[in-house]
Amino acid sequence: MRVLKPVFYSAIAVATLASCKTVSKIPVPAGSNTVVNIPAKKAELTDYEQENWQHLDLATDTIPGMSVNKAYEFLKGKKNVEVVVGVVDSGTDLKHEDLVDVAWVNTKEIPGDGIDNDKNGYVDDINGWNFLGDSYKEHLEYERILMKPEVASAELLAEVKNFHAKKVEEARVRKLNMENRLANVKKAQEQIKKHLDKDAYSAEEIMSINTKDKNVKDAISIAKMYFGYGFSSLKETSDYLSSDIKKSIATINEDNLKTDYRTVVGDNAYDINDKPGYGNGNIGHSEKDEAHGSHVSGIIGATRNNDKGMNGVANVKIMAVRSVSEGDEYDKDVALGIRYAVDNGAKVINTSFGKAFSPNKEWVYDAIKYAASKDVLIVNAAGNDGKNIDVEKTFPNDAPDLMNEVADNFLTIGAMSANYDKTLPANFSNYGKKNVDVFAPGVQVYSTTPDNEYKKFNGTSMASPAAAGVAALVRSYYPELTASQVKHILMNSGTKIDLEVVKPGTGARYGTAPVKVPFSELSVSGRVVNAYNAVRMADRMVNGRK
Repeated sequence: MRVLKPVFYSAIAVATLASCKTVSKIPVPAGSNTVVNIPAKKAELTDYEQENWQHLDLATDTIPGMSVNKAYEFLKGKKNVEVVVGVVDSGTDLKHEDLVDVAWVNTKEIPGDGIDNDKNGYVDDINGWNFLGDSYKEHLEYERILMKPEVASAELLAEVKNFHAKKVEEARVRKLNMENRLANVKKAQEQIKKHLDKDAYSAEEIMSINTKDKNVKDAISIAKMYFGYGFSSLKETSDYLSSDIKKSIATINEDNLKTDYRTVVGDNAYDINDKPGYGNGNIGHSEKDEAHGSHVSGIIGATRNNDKGMNGVANVKIMAVRSVSEGDEYDKDVALGIRYAVDNGAKVINTSFGKAFSPNKEWVYDAIKYAASKDVLIVNAAGNDGKNIDVEKTFPNDAPDLMNEVADNFLTIGAMSANYDKTLPANFSNYGKKNVDVFAPGVQVYSTTPDNEYKKFNGTSMASPAAAGVAALVRSYYPELTASQVKHILMNSGTKIDLEVVKPGTGARYGTAPVKVPFSELSVSGRVVNAYNAVRMADRMVNGRK
């Protein structure tokens, strides 16, 4: 969705803006075509590397992280300003030991007095705003449209009905597949339980078994396969498969179409002018499983070097904007969430969510343009469907026709793994030569979860905040640069990857043969975000051309 690709952007800017004196008009340099050529790391990652790989450096650590630690070495002694990052997401536990010190505080509001002291339309919004109120469970957007067809155009409704029919059929097939998988996992659990003579056992214990018993060896192979998918135990695998089966059954029986969850919020979700101050100031998680916003926030800005848990990418303040439920987010909540973050001082906004249908997408496009008018950068997750989003739409995006962007402040991020080989791109990541800008770490990323816990999650939802953290780092040390400039710095300064890789959406997980493509074909830039390169490029722009 780039009107001007990075190299063209630089070339045109040099020709037209060379005489301008303000930093905001200095063109972003074209990215280097230099490629780091190293052999793939073969040794298992250490515990430290597993929990910090996204901060490590390809050249020195043989791990394709974002060179965050190296960036801070470069920034030593340099002054910075405070940057607020708006996390438009699910509930966020800003009382977490690694987030409490980086929580944004609205100093114009008096806690608990029930008065809108700063007159911004939101009462007691101390750390952000919760647009969902006490709601947590929600439908997918296509289900809501089936329940309320009047909210969609005739064309969209027909598309949704076709989509629903396919989803039901897919659910039937998936249910059978997951039931077979679950049966195999339970069989493996029983074999290992019998061999070890105990009910509870770790992944390490399974992997250390030495046996000639074919049944046990088969069980170990099954365990190894699921550990490779990111599961940490066979129990976790079994629970996931059981949950997946229940979801398939609900889709088949249309159980999800029987309850209107939005009544808990109390507004009309399809009227953006209804109750603009709806919700409340409680931005925390409503359930233990509501961990997404906390995990995203930690990746961006968990307190650095406090001897607790993990380090975020940037020293920032996190503004929590609860707009995303267990199901699909509403366009209204997304649009107003973005506007809230902009109006209350965020300079970077992270949007780690997505859906297939968007009946009121114009509200979101208007919010993106509003953020651009206030010089705010939005960093967005590409999605986890393993699909080409140059062809298949996913929302939010910044180009209604998948070609022409509505503003130049929107950066879309694909997910990559710690493997510098053909499996570098995450198999689940969406991709697109026009609509995904750059890749960032999104596989087995360690971060904060509610109640002072830490876990590893997968997703472009993790890649987006990794990139947002780098954007915030640049904006903190080089506040003269515009949102558009920072976007193009992240694209142009990233590490160029010259590898043939397995195209996301292909391979055993998708029931197809793996398809090999150049990594450069998966995004606009053909690069992965690199914090060290980004701050160096920003420094040259600001200090070399003033």
